[in-house]
Amino acid sequence: MSASRPSSAASTLVPIYLVAHRYMLYDVDTVSALRRDHHIIGTLIGTLPQSPQQNVFCGLPLELMPEEARLLVEVGVAYIVDDVKAHKQGFLDRGLSGEERKMYVNALQRQGADAARVTRMRAAERRERGLAQRREKQARKDLIKSTIEGVDTQTEDGSDNPRDMLTDRTCMTESGSVSTVTDKTINEEEEMQGDALLFTSRENSTSVREDSRSATPASVQSLRHKLAPLPDDEIQPITPTTSYPPLPQHPNEDSPPLSTLPLPTVPTSYPLFKFLHSRGYFLAPGLRFGCQYMAYPGDPLRYHSHFLCNGLDWDQDFDLMELVGGGRLGTGVKKGFLIGGEEQEGKARAFCVEWSGM
Repeated sequence: MSASRPSSAASTLVPIYLVAHRYMLYDVDTVSALRRDHHIIGTLIGTLPQSPQQNVFCGLPLELMPEEARLLVEVGVAYIVDDVKAHKQGFLDRGLSGEERKMYVNALQRQGADAARVTRMRAAERRERGLAQRREKQARKDLIKSTIEGVDTQTEDGSDNPRDMLTDRTCMTESGSVSTVTDKTINEEEEMQGDALLFTSRENSTSVREDSRSATPASVQSLRHKLAPLPDDEIQPITPTTSYPPLPQHPNEDSPPLSTLPLPTVPTSYPLFKFLHSRGYFLAPGLRFGCQYMAYPGDPLRYHSHFLCNGLDWDQDFDLMELVGGGRLGTGVKKGFLIGGEEQEGKARAFCVEWSGM
């Protein structure tokens, strides 16, 4: 849990929380602002509450590379906070007043009430869809039954019984068009009805079965008006991702400052990272392609990467086979293999290797 939450990530310093030697961001507004305004991607490592047993799609917190954290500090956008010390300092040393505790509890209750209302609204919508499907299914059955009874009154003795032909029946719909209704169709509708009720609670499913025969469109629409009152026992418990409130939002003269830390330690490839970032590239970890960084010309949600990047010291020796392998790999995945480093103090250069004839 982060120690504070900035009200406007674009206009205030962003706290980056150091947790077990990893740099974390917990606030979604901060994450979106840094991605939009500063081309900082990071890696989502949190579990989704709705799908906890998968790791294909992840959520908050966002883990930053040391290069990303250092860059944000150097450009004056963020500062590093020791998360453990900040919580001890805020909760134990400073203490919480009664007003702060009340504000914190009220904020959690409002979030829980909002979540409960959304859940009830979605359950009511599922119930409406289930009732509509059940009424449609019952109307088709009644139409088939009335059609068979009408044919029975006109059937002469010794003729084929129309009830033996129920596997493939043709009837008139309300609009006057001819439709074929089979037992398979009815079974498929029953399965769809079961799927519609699968994700509703047992209480809602029971009420659907009890009220389906007497339900009317007016009664279904009235469900939305029943969502206004919200009993206290239905308010969902909220696990906050930030500690503001009750911790102070930002250090000031009246409250003790948060525990800040020095600049993150970065690898020798940091000058190349900073150089490419200054050119407007989005940089992401390149482990899956056997490099240090992946360079994107725009947001990775919209663009493919253009370069596989490795950073070196300017006078560092490297094996020629690494250059050949990187060039061939980059060409094979339709990217350029880029190497670079810091030539002089504050000045970096980069070179791109592409394999021709492939």
